[in-house]
Amino acid sequence: MLELRPFCECCGKALPPESPEAVICTFECTFCMECAREVLNGICPNCGGNFSARPIRPAHLLDRYPPSEIRVVKAGGCRSRPE
Repeated sequence: MLELRPFCECCGKALPPESPEAVICTFECTFCMECAREVLNGICPNCGGNFSARPIRPAHLLDRYPPSEIRVVKAGGCRSRPE
């Protein structure tokens, strides 16, 4: 089950469960679309993978399957991985 992390790891923007602005990589690293596109050039700085839109969990399931409350921040800042 996806954690639905609540903030962009790069800029700290709030990304609630219903946000269409959230993108994730295969390891659920979570970023806002703007950072993923403008800062990271579509490449996850943690694993080197690509991003996909994070699915939106239906509101009626949030009580039973709540989103994460843990804030994850990219260690060392938010830069694209060096080639």
